[in-house]
Amino acid sequence: MLLDRQSLGYGAAPVLTGVSFALAPGERVALLGCSGAGKTTLLGALYDALLAEGNRVALVPQEQGLVPQLSVLRNALMGRLDDHGALYNLTNLVRPRAKDRAGVGEVLSTLGLSPQMDRTVEGLSGGQKQRVALARALWRGGDVLLGDEPVSALDETQGSEILNHIAARFDRVVLALHDVDQALGFATRVVGLKDGRVVMDAAPAEIARARIEALYA
Repeated sequence: MLLDRQSLGYGAAPVLTGVSFALAPGERVALLGCSGAGKTTLLGALYDALLAEGNRVALVPQEQGLVPQLSVLRNALMGRLDDHGALYNLTNLVRPRAKDRAGVGEVLSTLGLSPQMDRTVEGLSGGQKQRVALARALWRGGDVLLGDEPVSALDETQGSEILNHIAARFDRVVLALHDVDQALGFATRVVGLKDGRVVMDAAPAEIARARIEALYA
């Protein structure tokens, strides 16, 4: 059990209370709820708990955390900074090694970013920047991927394709998603948040559409 009846938040007032959360092998979890329901808070707590258990976690934060002045390639390379020492990382960012460039190149090709590999991030569109953040996470790899609205700037077809890539690369996935239909098509389990607590935790087939709509009422 990653979280066991915990209160989560910042400061004196918790954002979520009484949260219990486990994550089994092979699970793809979609977090649903209106803005401010606590999805980002829950993802942050899961990230800390998974790291504490020794998992390798790839993260796609909502704010992306990219370095605008650096190229797409160099931003993606940052997914593995903690695998190496400072000297390796510095020299690799100045002049990326051939094997790392080739590896990141495969990831960028998957995401349709090959033509932008050597462009600086600041000149990209919102959807392209979001895919760079995804590339960094895919290059990192690991046991689990956590994402906070990782495909919100992409069209439905492109978003679904990328979600399929994520499912193929990671054994366990937890994503906050804004598109309900996309979430239901991707997830093996849906967790709904409302009024500071988890009000739904079930397989998509077991959830009536009215219950999902009530999350946003």
